[in-house]
Amino acid sequence: MNVYTTDKIRNVVLLGHSGAGKTSLVESMAYLAGVTSRMGKVEDGNTISDFGKEEQKRQISISTSVVPIEWNGMKINVLDTPGYFDFIGEVEEAISAADAAIILVSGKAGVEAGTERAWELCEKYKLPRMIYVTGMDADNASFKNVVETLTMMYGKKIAPFHFPIRENEKFVGYINVISENANRWQGKEVVDCEVPDYSKENLTLYKDTLMEAVAETSEEFMDRYFSGDTFSENEIRSALRMNILDGTIVPITMGSNTLCQGTYALLDDIVKYLPSPENKEIAGFNMKTNEVFLANYDFSKAKSAYVFKTIVDPFIGKYSLIKVCSGVFKSDDVIYNKDKDIEEKVSKLYVLQGSKPIEVPELHAGDIGAIAKLTAARTGNTLSTKANIIEYGKFEISKPYTAMRYKVPNKSNIDKVAQALQKLTHEDQTLKVVNDAENRQTLLYGIGEQQLEIIQSRLLSEYKCEIELSKPKIAFRETIKKKADVEYRYKKQSGGHGQYGHVKMRFEPSGDNETPYVFEQEVVGGAIPKNFFPAVEKGLQESVVKGPLAAYPVVGVKGVLYDGSCHSVDSSEMAFKMATIQAFKKGFMEANPILLEPIMSLKVTVPEQYTGDIMGDLNKRRGRVLGMSPAAKGKQMIEADIPMMELTGYCTVLRSITGGRGDYSYEFARYEQAPSDIQEAEVAARASKVAENNEE
Repeated sequence: MNVYTTDKIRNVVLLGHSGAGKTSLVESMAYLAGVTSRMGKVEDGNTISDFGKEEQKRQISISTSVVPIEWNGMKINVLDTPGYFDFIGEVEEAISAADAAIILVSGKAGVEAGTERAWELCEKYKLPRMIYVTGMDADNASFKNVVETLTMMYGKKIAPFHFPIRENEKFVGYINVISENANRWQGKEVVDCEVPDYSKENLTLYKDTLMEAVAETSEEFMDRYFSGDTFSENEIRSALRMNILDGTIVPITMGSNTLCQGTYALLDDIVKYLPSPENKEIAGFNMKTNEVFLANYDFSKAKSAYVFKTIVDPFIGKYSLIKVCSGVFKSDDVIYNKDKDIEEKVSKLYVLQGSKPIEVPELHAGDIGAIAKLTAARTGNTLSTKANIIEYGKFEISKPYTAMRYKVPNKSNIDKVAQALQKLTHEDQTLKVVNDAENRQTLLYGIGEQQLEIIQSRLLSEYKCEIELSKPKIAFRETIKKKADVEYRYKKQSGGHGQYGHVKMRFEPSGDNETPYVFEQEVVGGAIPKNFFPAVEKGLQESVVKGPLAAYPVVGVKGVLYDGSCHSVDSSEMAFKMATIQAFKKGFMEANPILLEPIMSLKVTVPEQYTGDIMGDLNKRRGRVLGMSPAAKGKQMIEADIPMMELTGYCTVLRSITGGRGDYSYEFARYEQAPSDIQEAEVAARASKVAENNEE
């Protein structure tokens, strides 16, 4: 592959709902550009960008892939992203490296939740965008419906550049709104034709929309527009490019990926209208001079890049995908990783065409490439040189809130699973492994349950290790509601010295559920010598680790030692500790023991029309809605307190209610008493654990 300078590069991310045709569009582009000699199909598992085993098996994109396309002397780096919401982290990584976006909409399904998400991401990161309506060869595809829906949602900035000619429900050609020319397909050829009478009304409507946008680019154009003057095609195109770059116009075009129709015009439009990196600003921080480093994709400045994605594949190896922010990266460069404080040599530079690495001698500022076997590099790291140490800010990745407990059935594979998961977390920034020592469980956190199921499947197919996924254990607590006054005499005689410890204790709520216990002593007259007080506290300390009710940690208990007796020979610290442990078990169960469950502070952000359904569902889940406040883009944020156990599977339910348009986050708030039915079920389920404790 040729080396391209900054002005000849376009970095374009494909966004949209799952099934909108992103992967098949890449195939169509690659075929037209001569990258492949035949088009692959998602159903056949032979596409360039979906090269992973799981992607081929499930026929969906799971990770972002880069496919560079050479077109008319330009290089278009196409980033194909997953449409499923579980893989939003992959989308965010791709957006951090993109300079523009193409949002794909199915002509058959119309505007979907994924379309809205894609638009919101483009707004958030201020990406210039185009909309491409796919599947125009389908019988019930409607370009007009998509245009009307998008115009209703986003206003007049939606501007068709092309629209289809359909005859007898067949896609036979298209009309170019700017030049007002019509074209038909005859076999593989495109031939000029007359604009059909039934299309003239739409052509006038769409052209007027474009002319209004062109007029708004300058006062001179506005005057000419109102005086009835016409603009030349070159004037229109240059004005539209300005509008597209600043986001005041979003062009909409269409085609059929499977028939490779409309793709040629799209590739031309990407080159004509979407920005090269040289038009973008990017700034880092020079750690040597403590000054802002304006990289701005300038090839003449000190070299720097950031790792926007990591691929760790057992079959193709480890690749750090980079976007060069300044300078020129070359083979045999020595680069410095500020985040890991390590210098590493770049033996070879590549561009990845899906899973196929193609060696290149250099990468200019603004280009996307890959470096193999950078041992220390991780996603989000900055690469520069020791002479000019640069650091760029980390891009934002969605936080995972869906947790599953995992177990390794084959104990000999525990280390192997840990190593494999570590590699997968390097690849996927939304995957987290958390060791919950308190509940003796290891948790996998992800964006959704499907993501975690795919991780389980990948561990088996790629790393030959098996894990079992189940619901996480909830971190209940135990405490008491009343007072209890107990005594316990611990006696053992087995020849020689015996064991004797006798305590009288009161147990009551301490009022502080943040601390496990409070110990006080009110012994008078030396009934128990002072040197045994620490042993009594030690017994109390051991008792609260696993409570007598359901073997959960105890909180908020006050233990008062007020009397007892001792034996001059047989009393020992061990005897008093054991007497306290037994007194605690007895007193705790007499003092109206209860379970406390963790309560989370939940925030759910949804479009207004779903607020009633969401509140109804939260009530069913024992949630208490605290209030509702307006959020960005016409959405509402519902705040509620909800028991943690009711959040299991909430991601799936929220998506089901809102059609994928809702988001949620939560954090721990406090502990509250669990209802009696929950307590009974939990105590029954934990009965064997309690029995084990009592035997200890």
